[in-house]
Amino acid sequence: MKIVVLDGFSLNPGDLSWESLEKLGDVTVHERTYPEQLVEFAREAEILLTNKTPVNETHFAQLPKLKYIGVLATGYNIVDVDAAERRGIIVTNVPSYGTQAVAQYVFAHLLEICGRVAMHSDLVKSGQWSLKEEFCFWEKPLIELYGKTLGIIGTGRIGLETAKIAQAFGMKVCAYSRTVKPELETETFRFVSLDELYADSDVISLHCPLTEETRHMIDSEAFSKMKQGVILINTSRGPLIDEDALAEALQSGTVSAAGLDVLSVEPPRADHPLFKFENCNITPHIAWAPTETRKRLMGIAVKNIESFLNGNPINRVK
Repeated sequence: MKIVVLDGFSLNPGDLSWESLEKLGDVTVHERTYPEQLVEFAREAEILLTNKTPVNETHFAQLPKLKYIGVLATGYNIVDVDAAERRGIIVTNVPSYGTQAVAQYVFAHLLEICGRVAMHSDLVKSGQWSLKEEFCFWEKPLIELYGKTLGIIGTGRIGLETAKIAQAFGMKVCAYSRTVKPELETETFRFVSLDELYADSDVISLHCPLTEETRHMIDSEAFSKMKQGVILINTSRGPLIDEDALAEALQSGTVSAAGLDVLSVEPPRADHPLFKFENCNITPHIAWAPTETRKRLMGIAVKNIESFLNGNPINRVK
């Protein structure tokens, strides 16, 4: 069985092993694949693995041996699944591998905003504390999360895990979802309308998929409904936010701080308008990337292929 990995570097930049995959067939791993290279690299593939490299009907027409596409991620919008289905090509993804890691990273961003750890550590190391007469000092206001309200948009696995962590900090949680589950509601967790979430939340965290309905859902109109000084966290998908509108909200103080692990275009251009804001922390789409999490992803991807080869495919996306 010929297995081709189109963009292996992001999953495994060298700290993991492809051994478990190599037990299943003849494996070729490309660190990255540019659009014009895809057909050449995948011409003999029966099994194709991709993370962010798009695969569509045009490619399928030139890959007659292809039987299976494994997406090395949860989101699978990079594959034309309808075209794959028409050609009898099975498409799978890797759900749930990063739930804890992404929820943890929400709070990595949020705690950095609240505690300014890196900034104060840099000030200490530059000698600023040594010059003070008092035993302590702080350059920016510090924020306590206890008693604040976290608004969660999207209550899938990651959204609910984020809610659990928030409650451990003593926060109240309001959530918006197309599917309301009254059995989950408690004194510290309730479902609300989107407008109510905007009005009540001190912190808003995004956990919904990117669809035509959710693209730029956080726009100027949405910001106008939020509390003055809200904190915005996005570890989901960059295009959920209208970044020009966010820049205006950061400038005006409507948003006091933002923590973003994703942007609309990745990698971004060097003069991205959000880069100039000191109150906007941006990390390079790494909430999913702890070593333990990537090992889990690799294991599920291999299990998906094993199940396919045994005639009982799992984690099919359609």
